[in-house]
Amino acid sequence: MLREQPGSQADAAPLEDAQLEVPPFAYECLQAAGKAWGASFEHPFVTTLAEGDLPADKFRFYLMQDARYLEAFADASSLISTRCTAPDDKLWFIEAARLAIVVEAQLHQGYGARLGYTENEIAALSLSPNNRAYQNHMISSAMRGTLVEAVAAVTPCPWLYTELGSYLQNHYGLVDDDHPYADWLRTYADPSFVLYTNDLLSKLQHYAVSHDQEARDRAKEAFAVSARYEWMFWEQAWSMQTWPV
Repeated sequence: MLREQPGSQADAAPLEDAQLEVPPFAYECLQAAGKAWGASFEHPFVTTLAEGDLPADKFRFYLMQDARYLEAFADASSLISTRCTAPDDKLWFIEAARLAIVVEAQLHQGYGARLGYTENEIAALSLSPNNRAYQNHMISSAMRGTLVEAVAAVTPCPWLYTELGSYLQNHYGLVDDDHPYADWLRTYADPSFVLYTNDLLSKLQHYAVSHDQEARDRAKEAFAVSARYEWMFWEQAWSMQTWPV
């Protein structure tokens, strides 16, 4: 398990009582994503992972690609921080970048020792087509879109993983220590991820209110595209995607 958790609400209720709070604009984004959101819950990579039947080579492929994805997520969060005028928001996205690199990397390091890959191998990794496209979408949104569009593009990843962690625990129950993917399942079922996601959704709502309808529409599209890429991320790991030529 991680030694540090991503929750940032120091005075919040006890973690076990944390509930996901979805503001109006986040709900609109969810509607814009349509079937893409729920499709992740049904992807065979996710279901076989929860059941403990996912082949180790597919999980290894996923983790290595995910480690590189998190670097891009950190880059996008850092770019967003430079565009925030409120010091608290600036610090929040700086911390989000740090968490992506340091905290979740602990999970990858643990599995790296078990599955036989190193940091040098991750650095030399050829990105899958789906992973590269997702990264480019986030970075482009962070650099070229409005602030609400930039935040919308990075929101599906933590929000989806938070919901997946809770859903899989409720559906499959608490995992035993001998489950091959127990650390992964427990990490994303941790209630502190709910606090982190609530913070992010609150900021998304704040920026949505401060932008016009045209900007909000582009933000919903950016969110929907990221939600599709989330499904495609499971798919690229399930198929162990390579470049066709």
